Amino acid sequence: MVMMTSVLLGSCNCENGKVDTGKGQDALIGKSEMKIDDGRMTAEALWAMGRIGGVKVSPDGSKILYSVGYYSVPQNKSNRELFVMNADGSGNTQITRTPFSENEAQWIYGGSKIAFLSSESGSSQVWVMNPDGTGRKQISNYEGNIEGFSFSPDEKHLLFIAQIKTVPSTQDKYPDLDKTSGIIVTDLMYKHWDEWVTTAPHPFVADFDGNGISNPIDIMEGEPYEAPMKPFGGMEQLAWSPTSDKVAYTSRKKIGKEYALSTNSDIYVYDLSTKKTTNISEGIMGYDTNPQYSPDGKYIAWLSMERDGYESDQNRLMVLDIATGERRFASKDFESSLTGFCWKADSKSVYFTGVWHGEIQIYEADVTACSVRPITSGMYDYSDVSLLGDKLLALRHSMSAADEIYTVSPENGETTQLSFENKHLFDQMEMGKVEGRWMKTTDGKEMLSWIIYPPHFDPNKKYPLIVNYYGGTTPTGRNFEGRYASHMYAAQGYVVYIINPSGATGFGQEFSARHVNAWGTKTADEIIQGTKQFCKEHPFVDKSKIGCIGASYGGFMTQYLQTKTDLFAAAISHAGISALSSYWGEGYWGIGYCSTANTNTYPWNAPEFYTEHSPLFHADKIQTPLLLLHGNADTNVPIGESIQMFAAMKILGKEVEFVQVDKQDHHIVDYSKRTKWQNTIFAWFAKWLKDEPEWWEALYPKRDL
Repeated sequence: MVMMTSVLLGSCNCENGKVDTGKGQDALIGKSEMKIDDGRMTAEALWAMGRIGGVKVSPDGSKILYSVGYYSVPQNKSNRELFVMNADGSGNTQITRTPFSENEAQWIYGGSKIAFLSSESGSSQVWVMNPDGTGRKQISNYEGNIEGFSFSPDEKHLLFIAQIKTVPSTQDKYPDLDKTSGIIVTDLMYKHWDEWVTTAPHPFVADFDGNGISNPIDIMEGEPYEAPMKPFGGMEQLAWSPTSDKVAYTSRKKIGKEYALSTNSDIYVYDLSTKKTTNISEGIMGYDTNPQYSPDGKYIAWLSMERDGYESDQNRLMVLDIATGERRFASKDFESSLTGFCWKADSKSVYFTGVWHGEIQIYEADVTACSVRPITSGMYDYSDVSLLGDKLLALRHSMSAADEIYTVSPENGETTQLSFENKHLFDQMEMGKVEGRWMKTTDGKEMLSWIIYPPHFDPNKKYPLIVNYYGGTTPTGRNFEGRYASHMYAAQGYVVYIINPSGATGFGQEFSARHVNAWGTKTADEIIQGTKQFCKEHPFVDKSKIGCIGASYGGFMTQYLQTKTDLFAAAISHAGISALSSYWGEGYWGIGYCSTANTNTYPWNAPEFYTEHSPLFHADKIQTPLLLLHGNADTNVPIGESIQMFAAMKILGKEVEFVQVDKQDHHIVDYSKRTKWQNTIFAWFAKWLKDEPEWWEALYPKRDL
């Protein structure tokens, strides 16, 4: 008997079946000097890159502070260091070299000091140092971890995030069971990803005298709610007023069933002098997040969704006139969702980033006229926009370049690159060109796709094709550093075809709402049609060697597609949903998602819907070799979704493999395991699309029992 299920347990670094044992376990993790001899983009090259974040401009506009995250696969951990450069990009200097991952760094005292979080003392606390990295000093000694912080504009107070206990443990309820690890569940939303809900983040305000903090006050004391909101919220969901006497924060003040079914969060303002809290977004029924006061203190802007329970609703810019109480939809001329924003110095307009046609560009919104003006263009994604004198500062990446820091002219969109963190790696790699392509959907709508060619592409040759599509209902990822970096596939000799079918955001609300109560019906037809049309128009594609891959909702789509077509020669589903009837109640987003994407359609009131749209119930129609990948600690899409599809395929005698990634959740965050996970994907495609099974057999040799 041959064992068909492979389990990723080790931390090996595998490339074409070779194992790198990884020396230097105790070395300080910093910038990699990796040599890329063959010029090929690999998973290992991706991990060698530094990740830039936390960009902050000094108060006088002369300096830029930022952090870079570095990774070590052999040590299976990361480290974050801080850098300072002049506003023109000159004088770039690394100011920390420690194993403590300095982060959340920001300027204080007019730029004469830098404050940051560090776990050097054993827990995450606030420290300060000189701009050259000297004179490190811990200024907080809070019991527990500080997860984020911000000084008030007058620097007399510190706003910080810390966890508070909200749910009594089993030991609390039953003191005689002090050794138990069991969890008593009495309501919904008892888990966030891979953690049981026992605590909630709360905002605290403490006094600061220049040497340390004192008198911390929980501004939500006695409330069991989250602020910021789990699982992704941080300091961007809280803001100081310019007068230092108020704090605006984001919270969804619901628990249990109400929390699970609702997306109705609000913006609250806490007054430090009166200790009173006011809801300023009351009546807006969707997500309200990320408040920011205008520089003159007259307005508060935030991101706002209109409808309750609708995760993919349009994320709008809402502006409140504090004096009059008038609320304005300031981005109404922009047909898609915002991803971030910052105020202009004159408080008359806001610079924001928003997704449109698969690109995230910078725009300006006039908060009085509610008009929108585009600033940037091109096949790029911008983020983290801030002011730098008469320019803007932002991170920018594309499918062919990792995030770097740029200045942007708000007048004409002209850009200048300031950082070159990964230039030494990109100089060693050869990448193919990227092209955008529009085509008609099955019902005549315009649909965007991208083509990524392999290096040294020859149109007279035949190439295998890999098709990729969205997970969730966001546009297919374009970030170079992601888990599905397209150039890694192209470097293996594939043409990559990335498609944004119905349901993707960034193409107008009507287009993004097409996934509601559809679960693949329209989307699958568009992927099939788009792939066939692409192959017809491009004779360099080997039509017998087409693979497809998707994750999460995209993993569901992979499975669903195989029940509809035999177009593909190989398919990969990572953390895919096989049966809506099980996912709706087990998955982290299941109940909330099914109340929106299914518009209150449940197994008891529409059983046919759940069988019709579930790949498991049509597994007998699958003819394509299918690889199922899944972290066995995944609570977003529980591993049972892959287990039951694997069982069905085996009973039916279909070609299937199932690889579990041990102790990993939805995202496969363990560095060494993710490398092997990535190479598993490459090996599966090599086996079926190139007729090269050696890599797969080296990773997962057959075992006779």
